[in-house]
Amino acid sequence: MSQEKNLPIMEQFYSIQGEGFYSGRPAYFIRIAGCDVGCVWCDVKESWDANEHNYLSVASIIEKIKDTKTNFVVVTGGEPAMYDLSYLTAELKNINCEIAIETSGVYPLTGQIDWVCFSPKKFKSPTKSIYAQANELKIIIFNKHDFAWAEEHASKLNQNCKLYLQTEWSKKEQLLPLIIEYIKNNPKWTLSTQVHKYIDVP
Repeated sequence: MSQEKNLPIMEQFYSIQGEGFYSGRPAYFIRIAGCDVGCVWCDVKESWDANEHNYLSVASIIEKIKDTKTNFVVVTGGEPAMYDLSYLTAELKNINCEIAIETSGVYPLTGQIDWVCFSPKKFKSPTKSIYAQANELKIIIFNKHDFAWAEEHASKLNQNCKLYLQTEWSKKEQLLPLIIEYIKNNPKWTLSTQVHKYIDVP
């Protein structure tokens, strides 16, 4: 990989972070296209094929961010760690942005990243290095067996990593009561809700 000065962008927008540790914080989202993990329940499958999206220059992305009042950028996907993010993150730092990434952890991280949200998937194993780097573990609960899978990953993390359980959206009525009960019995975990979907923002 080389430092990418042009990236396939599915979408970019200014909104409110709706889930995890920074829920409620205004953030500029950069959704980079391309993913080879292939989660069955992915809610942005249109991001998987990078060839279906335009390559945009990092310079043009930075100009759009400068038009907002944000100092917080979330790099997501797809799987954004497929690309060398050194140039993008350096340019974001030049405009004094704090940078978070949402990743499945299957590729080594590149660039200057302040907050790593690690959301592992069963379809492809994460790298060993992600466990020491993660600031936040977000496990999507799709069935009852996922609680044990969540604990397996939590046992490998650094002690300061925040732990979140989040229901797969289409099963929220079925699974949310189970998640709440599990968290009550295992209080090291915190509930992550997709607030942006409840309040109808991107």
